[in-house]
Parts: sequence; structure tokens; C-alpha cells
Amino acid sequence: MALHSAAVSFCCVSFNPQASLFRQCSIKPSRLSSPSLPRFRIQVESGNGPFEVDDSSLVVCFGEMLIDFVPTTSGLALAEAPAFKKAPGGAPANVAVGIARLGGASAFIGKVLVISLLHLARIDKSSFVMVGEDEFGYMLANILKENNVNNEGMRFDPGARTALAFVTLRKDGEREFMFYRNPSADMLLQEAELDIELIRKAKIFHYGSISLITEPCKSAHIAAAKAAKEAGVILSYDPNLRLPLWPSAESAREGILSIWDTADIIKISEEEISFLTQGEDPYDDNVVRKLYHENLKLLLVTEGPEGCRYYTKEFSGRVKGLKAEAVDTTGAGDAFVAGILSQLALDTSLLQNEDRLRDALRFANACGALTVMERGAIPALPTRETVLNALLKPVD
Repeated sequence: MALHSAAVSFCCVSFNPQASLFRQCSIKPSRLSSPSLPRFRIQVESGNGPFEVDDSSLVVCFGEMLIDFVPTTSGLALAEAPAFKKAPGGAPANVAVGIARLGGASAFIGKVLVISLLHLARIDKSSFVMVGEDEFGYMLANILKENNVNNEGMRFDPGARTALAFVTLRKDGEREFMFYRNPSADMLLQEAELDIELIRKAKIFHYGSISLITEPCKSAHIAAAKAAKEAGVILSYDPNLRLPLWPSAESAREGILSIWDTADIIKISEEEISFLTQGEDPYDDNVVRKLYHENLKLLLVTEGPEGCRYYTKEFSGRVKGLKAEAVDTTGAGDAFVAGILSQLALDTSLLQNEDRLRDALRFANACGALTVMERGAIPALPTRETVLNALLKPVD
């Protein structure tokens, strides 16, 4: 693998190689509020004692969290795969964990865990934990907690299972999906279950389009975005097109575009440009500009290993990617989103400064490149230290 280096100066990323990027963390639970998970706040141990993670740069991610089953051997059909590795995923959850891994503050809102036939499992003489029959959902809840993602907006559902996705990996690491979610818990989130105060506290509210497919989650999504917009929160949108989940291609196109003009930041892929423009050239800037609406602050087009393009009202350009040996591209786009949002949450003035924005996008490209080197989405998401080391590594 060859990583292309660049002279970078991340004004919003501080890196001290002598210090631990992720210091000891303690999670302090408060009251249990059904149907949500235990609420907690994160304290990070520094040399001068604990301090609270700064909520002023909080990124709240809304949508689905599921289990990806990734084949251990690439280039085979699902039926021919000898074994699968289970890996937590779901685009909004990937972004939330990715931001936390990079040292940022993030939260996840969604309905994930199914609780049925609860029983108490003793941990020690004074502690108990509730365990449900849906061990996949239980695993997902723990993944957020272990990665210091705020789980105040997470909800249980007693009548559905956790969504599953079987992923076929081609020899080049690209994927095809088969979903099991009829219905899954994430589809059943209701407007009344939203943590509106958590949404209003965010600096950025990030979401996809999968939560627009069915009710009641569609109404919950629209209400959450409306609350964020009214509170002055920046809206970030990654359509994350998954055609097999929509009733038809036309309903997917209509659904994705139905909330297009409310977003402040949009990230799309080349394939999604072709889909949304019904076959027009995704490499033609005039075509891309058709998707740029009046109130948009930043439009990002990801090009896989080639990097990304960026468009604002004042400037546009391309930032080259890092070369990486692709094992599994699952989560690469989400890692890219986590990389750019983690920096914009700290300093939104990047949107007005092209040089600094390009530095931030080099960082985001590195996040995506490092993620393709391992199987699964969340397990492969890099830390900030790993990303910065990759950017500084000389060309082989």
C-alpha cells in the first residue's frame, strides 16, 4: 500500500504524539428512562483530572443501526461464502462512532434494541443488567457505549428484531447487500420518542434517507430535522442510496429529493448523482451544480480511491485520495463523513476558507481509505492518531 503524503496544517485538529489520543473514560449512568437506554455523560481523564466532553461541538446522528454479515472470503456469492463475520453497522451509527473515534462528541438517535422475555443477569454483588432475547440489539447498544457515543436518544421496541444485512464482497472490495428488516426496530421509531432537547443541543444533525422509507420513522425523521433547523443546527445529509429497501427506483428518487433543499451539507457518490439525475454524467460539473440548491453551504462528491470533489457558492475543486489496499469498502463513505463533520463541528468557518477546507477533506479522505483495509464498518473506523500518521507517512 502506498499512502500519498501532503503538507497539512489542520487548524481544527490538535495532535500531541506524547499524549494518549483516547484517555481513560468513565461512563456515569443516571436514571433509567423507559423506553430509552440508561442515560450517561462522558468524562475523560486528563493529566489535570476529569473534564466533560464539550457539547458545543456535538454531532447528533439519526437513523438506523444494524448488523452487517460480511463474508470472510471476497469474490463469492452469498450462498458460496464459507463463513461470515458479524460487524455492527448502519450509516448514521457508523458516523457517530467514527466521530467519537476521532476524538469528537457524538450522539445517536434511533430504535435499535428489542427487549423481550427480560431476565436479570448478575454482574457482581450489587449490579444487574437487563438482557433481551435479541442479542444482536444488545450488542449494538454496547458498541455505542464502548465507543463513548451518547445514547440518550436510543429507544427499545418490544415488537421487532434488529435489522440484518448480508454483504457480498467482490474481489475489489465493493459490495452488494441483502437486507432482513420487515419490520426491524429502526423502522418503528415514533415522533413522540424523539429526544428533542438532545437534537437542539447539537452543532450538526446528520441523517440519511433510509429512515424516510416507511412510517412511523419517516414522520419522526422529518420532525427531528425540523426541530434541529429551528434551533439553528447545521443539517448534514448523506442519502446513502440502498435501492433494494425502497418500493421502486422512482419512490427512492422522490424520497431522497423530498428533503434535499433543507440540508446545509450534502455528501453524495458518483453513482447517486447518476441515479438522481436519471443517467447524466456525474463527472460533469454542470450536472453536479444542478443538485446545488440555494441554501446549501457545501456539496461533497466522493469518488472512492480517487478522493472527493467539493462545491460551495464561492469555490469548488478536487482533493486526491490516499491509496489503500481495499479489503471491504463497507463504511468508507461514513468514515469520510465522520472525518469532515468532526472538524466542521469544531470550526464551521472552514466552509469559507478553501485552503483549510481542503486540509479537512484530506483528513476525511484518509479516514475513508483506512476503513477499507479491514472487514466491517465500525470495527474498521480509524482513530485520529492513525489518520494523522497515515497522512504524514512518506510515499512507498
